Amino acid sequence: MHNEENKRAKKVKSVIDAANHLSLGISIVVAVLIGVGLGILLAKIYKPLFFVGLAFGIAAAILNVYKAYKLLLKINEDDKK
Repeated sequence: MHNEENKRAKKVKSVIDAANHLSLGISIVVAVLIGVGLGILLAKIYKPLFFVGLAFGIAAAILNVYKAYKLLLKINEDDKK
């Protein structure tokens, strides 16, 4: 019985990990798309400002990856304890 609980716990953990990785990918795409949208709005004012919006989107995507990395490090440290 204890063995079945461990198998279930591992399966649930793998599903949660997969969902976290999927949400990270989605957040990267959404951040870049929002940056492109902002860039399009800014381009109506002055064409080269499109790249400012795009840069903000890419920066937000990188920030999301960095936050996920820090969270993963924290989880690994907690697992070692």
